[in-house]
Amino acid sequence: MVGQSNDPLVRQARRPQLDPVLVDTLRANASTMTTRALTSMERELPWFAALSAEQRSWITLVARSGIDGFVDWVQREQPPPGSRFDASSVFSAAPSALTGDISLHQTVELVRTTVEAVEQALSEFIPAEDQAVTQTAILTYSREVAFAAAEVYARAAEARGAWDARLEALVVDSIVRAEGADTVMSRASAFGWQHNAQVCVVVGSSDGTPSRLPDLRRRARRSGLDCLVASQGERLILVIGGEALVHEDAAIAAVDELTEFFGPGHIVVGPLVDSLADAATSARAAISGVRASVAWPEGDRVVSAAELLPERALAGDGHARRSLVHDVYRPLLDAGGDLLSTCVAFLDHGYSVEATGRALFVHANTVRYRLKRIQEVTRYSPGDARDAYVLRLAITLGRLSQA
Repeated sequence: MVGQSNDPLVRQARRPQLDPVLVDTLRANASTMTTRALTSMERELPWFAALSAEQRSWITLVARSGIDGFVDWVQREQPPPGSRFDASSVFSAAPSALTGDISLHQTVELVRTTVEAVEQALSEFIPAEDQAVTQTAILTYSREVAFAAAEVYARAAEARGAWDARLEALVVDSIVRAEGADTVMSRASAFGWQHNAQVCVVVGSSDGTPSRLPDLRRRARRSGLDCLVASQGERLILVIGGEALVHEDAAIAAVDELTEFFGPGHIVVGPLVDSLADAATSARAAISGVRASVAWPEGDRVVSAAELLPERALAGDGHARRSLVHDVYRPLLDAGGDLLSTCVAFLDHGYSVEATGRALFVHANTVRYRLKRIQEVTRYSPGDARDAYVLRLAITLGRLSQA
């Protein structure tokens, strides 16, 4: 029951004509009707007593404003056709911030309780022959006030929604810019993010319809995911977290359910990190992957940033180069057992086990054993064309780093 709308609901109302004597009687008993209304609220609405003294005082002002507004309303002459009645002025006595403390349902209860209290009070000081027309005036007026309340809350909801969207975009921007973890978590907590499970950042092209973003949020939440969404120009960024994201494949499967909200091209899923505070690492990899994904059009629609390591490295991503060196080349080098030389020979001899064995003067079964060990050490199989490409590039970068 609060806040004045900047664009108030106004409706033309045909109100009953009241005798000036009745109007004077209503005005003289306005304080009594207000007191009766507040007494009824305390008696019939359990949540009313739980409000702070300041909140109850604002409601008192609104109730008195509504009753005084009714008296002024019935006193005016009948409006000409096409004129408007501004019922939202009733709520101008209270600050708009109170819409966050009192729900629309509670406001409707307050209006109903006030109307009932006023009707009971009228029966005591309004002659019986005038009560019917007075009650008709009250019902007409209360209808206008109810519509005005709905408009006030609708405006407040729109304002909160716009603010939430800006705050959400600010949180995502903080992650993309790799601002301090404290800054990210402070803004995220203000937005309502409370998930402590693993998080990843997803980046793809925007389909150009921002109106679908609420549907994207709802779809993600129905899948058990917390999510932050922001559209940055032609790029759509999604930050997701949840207990279901136990590994990379689970994250890709979750994003597969959301592809309809993205535009054309690859959707890149960044690596999983432990919390939102570390999401900048995932965002950096995902954004780099989107930029480099044009070099691998044969890849899946939803692809992890790790699968794009070769393209990212060639596009100038230093993190991707270091990842190939430290996660692929060095484990292969440190494993010993001639795994590195076997891998190079296998690639140089066209994936032929026999040719590799002859070049290294070892049995073919030894080559097969070493190839299996290479896959165990690096997670890449030399016999797979794509994996072989990753291994070749990692070996090249590793040798350059040693030089």
